[in-house]
Parts: sequence; C-alpha cells; structure tokens
Amino acid sequence: MSESATLEIASDLKELGDKIAGLTLKEAKSLSDYLEQEHGIKAAAGGAVMMAAPTDGGGAAAAVEQTEFDVVLTSFGDKKLEVVKVVRNLTGASLMDAKKMVEGVPSKIKEQVSKEEAEKAKAELEGAGASVELK
Repeated sequence: MSESATLEIASDLKELGDKIAGLTLKEAKSLSDYLEQEHGIKAAAGGAVMMAAPTDGGGAAAAVEQTEFDVVLTSFGDKKLEVVKVVRNLTGASLMDAKKMVEGVPSKIKEQVSKEEAEKAKAELEGAGASVELK
C-alpha cells in the first residue's frame, strides 16, 4: 500500500504541459477564452491552477494588476488636527480613535478597498498635510 505509482506521460503531452505551465497570465487567459469559444471547454472555478510560479525569477507576477489596496498613513505632517478630522470622516471612528490612529503612524486607515476609493482617501489625507502610501 505504501508503494507510490510512477506517472508515465508521453513526451508530446509532457511538452504541452511544460508549455502551459510557462504561460504568462495574459496568455493563459487567452488560451482559456479560446478553449471556451472554440471547444466549449470552461475553466473550473480554480482555473488559475494551471499557472505555475515563474522559476526563472521572471516578472510574470508583476503583470497581475492589484485590485485591493490598503491606505497606510505614514506621517501626519504639520496639521495633525486636520489629518485627524479626515481620518475620522474616512473611517467613521470616534475622535479619540482617529487621534490614536494618526499618532500611531504608520497605521492602516482603510483595508482592502478599490483603487478608486484608495486614491480618493489618499488625496483627502494628502490635502490635509499627511503622507500616505497605498499597499
């Protein structure tokens, strides 16, 4: 029972598998679309499983566009009271909690928000004199 089965694969299938594993995200999406349109083959719910991490240190992971951002306050600048007001408005926190967030920099003001919401929050905070990073 403890014997492990050896998987034997034809060389042409192995070559095809290696090519699929080496696809970029854009190429994999194109392949998925082609298979669905031409052959009616839909990707499973975890369709990205066919993507392997690049082994050569390539930048394929950098091609993935980030969709959720954290708004991190890194400095409150000279106008701490203005920044506290903006943090309070953005988070809905009490005045005391907003003050603690501002004084405890770096602190996350918003977590996992859309790019538009993150950019808006960053602009408001920077307008009040704060330094902000989107992560």
